[in-house]
Amino acid sequence: MMSDEKTQGIGFFEKYLTVWVLLCMAAGILISKFLPVIPAFLEKLQYAQQNIPIAILIWIMIYPMMLKINFQSIKNVGKHPLGILISSGSSWVIKPFLMLGLATLFLKIVFSAFIPADLAQNFVTGAVLLGTAPCTAMVFVWSNLAKGDPAHTLVQVSVNDLLILVLFVPLVSFLLGVNNVQIPWNTLVFSVVLFVVVPLVGGAVTRVTMIKKMGETAFNEKFVSKFDNVTTLGLLLTLIIIFSFQGNILLEKPLYVLMIAVPLILQNLISSTFTYLLCKWTKQPHNIAAPASLIAASDFFELSVAVAISLFGPNSPVVLACTVGVLTEVPVMLMLVRIITKTKDWYYKGWHSKPAVNN
Repeated sequence: MMSDEKTQGIGFFEKYLTVWVLLCMAAGILISKFLPVIPAFLEKLQYAQQNIPIAILIWIMIYPMMLKINFQSIKNVGKHPLGILISSGSSWVIKPFLMLGLATLFLKIVFSAFIPADLAQNFVTGAVLLGTAPCTAMVFVWSNLAKGDPAHTLVQVSVNDLLILVLFVPLVSFLLGVNNVQIPWNTLVFSVVLFVVVPLVGGAVTRVTMIKKMGETAFNEKFVSKFDNVTTLGLLLTLIIIFSFQGNILLEKPLYVLMIAVPLILQNLISSTFTYLLCKWTKQPHNIAAPASLIAASDFFELSVAVAISLFGPNSPVVLACTVGVLTEVPVMLMLVRIITKTKDWYYKGWHSKPAVNN
């Protein structure tokens, strides 16, 4: 009886996830307005441009997916190298140029009557910084929600981490004509260690230990399932904190925020859709197409904000544009997760059979 109630409760919770997201966004804005001491205190808890409370919540969200990684299955990732190539190509060859084009079109042309030319250029710069750095940490969360293959997601994220080291600076310099771009190495290294290495090791140790105690079947069906709601709860708490940090921007400069959000959201949607359709056309399994398309859509906003601050200062409009990406990405990525999961049957339409690796 309790199990049935729990299942129904989870179903109800997930069914109205959009409502909870909107409520959490509103709660964050209200906290920033009426209880500013709370975000002021939380904002001080930082290291290497990473907010510690948010970092802990992201770790909590990532950990359940790391539990699902069977390290013996990583060797099977090589059976679908095209998924990694598609994801990397979308992230590094298409998305940065798409972001530059969309930001220029909307911020310097379509909205020119509302944004002064010099300010529009600053906003474009921030958008390009945001679009050039592919996401690492939160992709694990999105992939988990979309039933993506955990091992494949890990490999894709690791490839992007390596590519950031060699492609981020030259791409930003080329797109913006800026020659003094420097990677904040402490931010990059700390992000990789905190959001990939630590939860990966923690998940691996837990998996090996618990399988020895209870067996693999019981581990997957009883232990891992206990964490089903952890990711969602962590996500909602993260939203409250993020919007409490940025609520003053939304209240003081709502028009600028809305205009900057247009190209950022379009970039998320177009990049994800293109990658998803390309994976379908090349007959990649759905659980590989899901993380590939989500990686292509998302941005490494911690890195982009850190670079923007180091280049232009904390009060620059460039930083504001990067910050808007923080506000828009979570709701947009949740929408993409829902679209990807809802279109799974359509994705396989026309295939003779579904691949065995599919979830």
